[in-house]
Amino acid sequence: MKLLTSLLAGLAGAIVLNVIHESVKRLDPEAPRVDLVGEEALTKTIEAVGGSAPEGNALYAATLAGDLVSNALYFSMIGGGKKKYLLLRGVGYGLAAGIGALKLTKPMGLNDAPVNRTKKTQIMTVAWYLIGGITTAATLKALQKKSC
Repeated sequence: MKLLTSLLAGLAGAIVLNVIHESVKRLDPEAPRVDLVGEEALTKTIEAVGGSAPEGNALYAATLAGDLVSNALYFSMIGGGKKKYLLLRGVGYGLAAGIGALKLTKPMGLNDAPVNRTKKTQIMTVAWYLIGGITTAATLKALQKKSC
């Protein structure tokens, strides 16, 4: 699959994932707060290399931009491999990212409460990443048909 097509589809998955995160966190107090985990990770990374991390809206914007780029790159890997397994790869990558968000925060030295607060929070965390992976696969499938 072409690199640009995979990157565009990965960006579509990342945008859908972030729109869901940003929307639901405003409506449901049990929604995952991956943004808080990202802000903590960015702050710790910048401070570890001797820098001064942004605060407030600047920190939020930097984290959101980083999240979009990293998720787009991650989801773009769904485009590798045989076309007939696109949806399966989308599901696999989505589940892996969601479970990783639950299981890797604490070992990475980050507060895992924003994604592990309740069972509902955990289920939503995995579901949002799953939707991002499936969106990427569906976008790739649609772009393939268009280019044929």
